[in-house]
Amino acid sequence: MELSKIHELNGTELKAEEAKVGEQLFRVRFDKGLGNVDGIRKLRELKKDIARIKTVARQRELGHAAPVAAVAPAKSRKAKKDR
Repeated sequence: MELSKIHELNGTELKAEEAKVGEQLFRVRFDKGLGNVDGIRKLRELKKDIARIKTVARQRELGHAAPVAAVAPAKSRKAKKDR
């Protein structure tokens, strides 16, 4: 599910969507345990969807209305040794 669609959901729809995706995740994990490896990509996507939903719910709980833009990690600088 796209992040823009998740932002459009209200609180009850958000909880319902989280429950639905959680159920799908359970079923894919169950199938994986039975030896069906076709759903590995689906497993990853479902986990990401749950994380997105929980993030949006937490942002709303904290009062952050606008989505936080992704920030690139700072480049680490190693100290240069003088020779």
